Amino acid sequence: MATKRLARCGPRGQALWGLEFPAVLLNTSTGEIESEFHTYVQPQEHPILSEFCTELTGITQNQVDEGVPLNICLSQFLKWIQKIQKEKKIIFSTDILSNSTSEAKACTFVTWTDWDLGVCLQYECKRKQLRKPDILNSWIDLKATYRVRRSTDSETFIPMLLSQRLPVSEVTSQCCMFQ
Repeated sequence: MATKRLARCGPRGQALWGLEFPAVLLNTSTGEIESEFHTYVQPQEHPILSEFCTELTGITQNQVDEGVPLNICLSQFLKWIQKIQKEKKIIFSTDILSNSTSEAKACTFVTWTDWDLGVCLQYECKRKQLRKPDILNSWIDLKATYRVRRSTDSETFIPMLLSQRLPVSEVTSQCCMFQ
């Protein structure tokens, strides 16, 4: 699952909010992206992007103007998740007890740090009185994994990531659902 560019885009003290909510389903056996979700999130409290924010993220005012509020984004995302769960027969850790079948494939969210799902989305949902979907409460922090691996085996970890055919920019700024 990718939640990219959920960032502080303004002066200190300004509310946190997400601008872009992309996700990919990556088949780790083949390295192929099997499904994608992408939407821009309309900032509600500060609808005009600062020059700093545009330079930082590359996201334009027109892109967020055409986006959707966070509650609609989360609803669309959950519909996408349900669709790919049915089509691809995948399950997440939150589904294991209730929906496991012998043909189901395990799937998890992977992020680069805990920021997107553990801080930014958590804060925004709480602040806007939205329920953060349970499925987004568990993930693998690839940066932490890399840090541990780097200290023990850096010569094999980066080639392993690259063997998944992910551009380095995706490895560092985007997270994926692995199956």
